[in-house]
Amino acid sequence: RNKDAVNVRFSGKVDYRCHLRCENQLNISSGFRFIHHDHFGFPYGAAHIMCPVPPSCESPAHIAITSAASEPKGTSFLCIVFFKNKTVIIIVNFFFTGLVQSLEMFKILGVNRVVVYKTNCSMETQRALNYYAQTGFVEEVPWSLSEFLSVSDYWSPEHNPGVLHYFGQIPALNDCLYRHMYQAKYVAMHDIDELILPHWVDLLPLLEKNFGVDKCYQFENNVFPNNIVLPPSMPETKPPAQGCWKSVTGVNILEHLYQEPVNLRNVGKSFKIIVNPQAVFTTSVHGVLKSTNGCVWVNRTIARMYHTRFEATWFGLNML
Repeated sequence: RNKDAVNVRFSGKVDYRCHLRCENQLNISSGFRFIHHDHFGFPYGAAHIMCPVPPSCESPAHIAITSAASEPKGTSFLCIVFFKNKTVIIIVNFFFTGLVQSLEMFKILGVNRVVVYKTNCSMETQRALNYYAQTGFVEEVPWSLSEFLSVSDYWSPEHNPGVLHYFGQIPALNDCLYRHMYQAKYVAMHDIDELILPHWVDLLPLLEKNFGVDKCYQFENNVFPNNIVLPPSMPETKPPAQGCWKSVTGVNILEHLYQEPVNLRNVGKSFKIIVNPQAVFTTSVHGVLKSTNGCVWVNRTIARMYHTRFEATWFGLNML
């Protein structure tokens, strides 16, 4: 499968040409566009450009896509690389403390690589990213759609204006899916303030055994409010600061142990997923839009997602 995740306005028709290099030969086919229906009410959204692979070029090494009306001179080609057995996380927005703690938690959980889709960050956060990138644990993808579109920094156009949903989150998710389709055994799609527990080295083989290897696994969201330090039945005093975290800005997830009661009306709206990328065609924020074998719910007694954020009850039921 060869596709590119792009942003399109929901009008007009464009013809595409797919340029596929295979064994020093250039093959050209007609591409067509598939627009995602999940765009949260914004005028722009994600789309895939589908490129049929000719029988004479089953394993293309490079691909480029142009408009059928444009001159292909000087076209830049993307290299197609095949690897295996890496676990990838996608992150879009983050703050320093949560970033470092989550990256260290990902290591403990058995993650092999974290992919950061960076919109913007402080110098302090960039130094942390540079450190993890040098170790090979983090791959940083500049995500600067705001240079081309007025992107919203929220999930709904009613809450924040813009023509594209939440910094271009859905195109980023699909970009990550296809960028690592032949590099990763699993791709986990969730935010920096979300952790799927328990340990993945034990969890993923169990899910494969119970549900199959070509599935999308859905995990229930459990909210731990970042304004509550201890459960209400306990004294409202902060525990002693954990060493060097005392002077670090941001939310320390280790301090927030109180869990909101699970709202059954919201269970099917705010879950996140781990997928076999080769079994998925298109994905969205909560679940996949098209896959080969669908998704399965993971029972919360086996695994669940821990989400440290503001109280969900402040802003209703449809939060990301």
